[in-house]
Amino acid sequence: MPRLRKRSILLSGHATSMALESEFWAVLDEMALLRGVSLAGLIAQIDEGRGERPLASACRVAALLFAKG
Repeated sequence: MPRLRKRSILLSGHATSMALESEFWAVLDEMALLRGVSLAGLIAQIDEGRGERPLASACRVAALLFAKG
């Protein structure tokens, strides 16, 4: 069973933490690198467009869509 890895993130000036599987963190790190933003910046972008979806779920979906190309 995959283990969740928790990371602290500064989001809109507030510290928060989010737990995702390592595989999702790896894709998000790659996305941030390719877009030339920090991981926190990428997550802030995802946060802005997530609507009612929980942030962790929105990040997983963004990582999946990125990986699918």
